[in-house]
Amino acid sequence: MMQTEVLRDFDRLVQRAFNTQLSSEPVHPMPMEAWKDDTGFHAEFDLPGVDAEQIDMAVEKNILTIRAERAKPGDRQHIAGSERLWGHFTRELILGDHLDTESIQATYVDGVLRVDIAVAESAKPRRIQVAVGQGTKNPKEITS
Repeated sequence: MMQTEVLRDFDRLVQRAFNTQLSSEPVHPMPMEAWKDDTGFHAEFDLPGVDAEQIDMAVEKNILTIRAERAKPGDRQHIAGSERLWGHFTRELILGDHLDTESIQATYVDGVLRVDIAVAESAKPRRIQVAVGQGTKNPKEITS
């Protein structure tokens, strides 16, 4: 099973278990690509046709919630086919403790929402200075 299918199935399970659906309309998952590098965690969500004003992001403790809505046009009659998703979209990501949730940056360009979260300073590797001190003058010898 592909990793994206596992994420999609997990999202559906969470939505069913915790009833995160906010309306009677179906809530659709957002297609996502996520990766990490030395600077932090990055994710991009496909939201074509969604107005930036209709995107809502919130973080509570270590859960990032993204919600969006694409309104269905009301002026279309006699639809011959419809494969596009309309309505509410949502995604919840559980963030690791090593991420700095105070530094979340989000940009929306050409229907793609990009989220960047830096690694927390406390989680970054750091060098530890070893102090050089005086050794004992009479080391004890261990015998067995």
